[in-house]
Amino acid sequence: MDQVLELKNIHYTYHTLDGETPALTDISFSLNKGEFVAIVGPSGCGKSTLLSLIAGLINPEKGLIKINGKYLRESTTNIGYMLQHDELFEWRTIYHNVLLGLEIQHMLSAKTRARAHELLDIYGLKNFEKSHPSELSGGMRQRAALIRTLVLEPDILLLDEPFSALDYQTRLTVGDDIGQIIRQEGKSALLVTHDLSEAVSLADRVIILSGRPASIRQTIPLIFDLEQNTPLNRRNSPEFKNYFNLIWKELNCDE
Repeated sequence: MDQVLELKNIHYTYHTLDGETPALTDISFSLNKGEFVAIVGPSGCGKSTLLSLIAGLINPEKGLIKINGKYLRESTTNIGYMLQHDELFEWRTIYHNVLLGLEIQHMLSAKTRARAHELLDIYGLKNFEKSHPSELSGGMRQRAALIRTLVLEPDILLLDEPFSALDYQTRLTVGDDIGQIIRQEGKSALLVTHDLSEAVSLADRVIILSGRPASIRQTIPLIFDLEQNTPLNRRNSPEFKNYFNLIWKELNCDE
């Protein structure tokens, strides 16, 4: 399987006037093409910091990050980043919100506009292209935010708790919806979440981090015997409870 992302011996420390706060220590893992990996760990352990490093927003103090075999600073690979909130602009229609990234990256063309229309159609928002964000449900807004990311044709998707602002019922539906969209598009995805059920229902592997400074405690591959391996079907399978309990136990065991 082709490796799209490699982290090797990553260390990171926050420096402030009050001193130093180690955030990550000796983090090493890889992400394969088309793979969905979830990262879980205690609150404040450095999960979002890890995504910021991969996105190139901050630099590691030690270690290396490679994307498609090239060092991060040399790579031209497109990385998509979905945040906790959809960040849609109310004064723009859904269609024009989807075009925003293309505008910023000077990628607007007849071809990319057509792709935006196509994705909105495929994923059920064709009839809402001229609507504004306030006219859509929370789940539909997150779908629009994902389409805004997908239209840029990213090789890697970084998902920082993208469903956390939704109510529980909507979160289940949207998680299933977006999980299937990512797989249909063949994207490689890295999800940070506090929700263990979400991690088990969506991912191929779960990476468990320790408390700060975070290191990798364990990596658990998720294998389900299902005809239709969807997030909602996983939640109803006998394997789901076993994986949930295994991850819970690892997160809460003594150091």
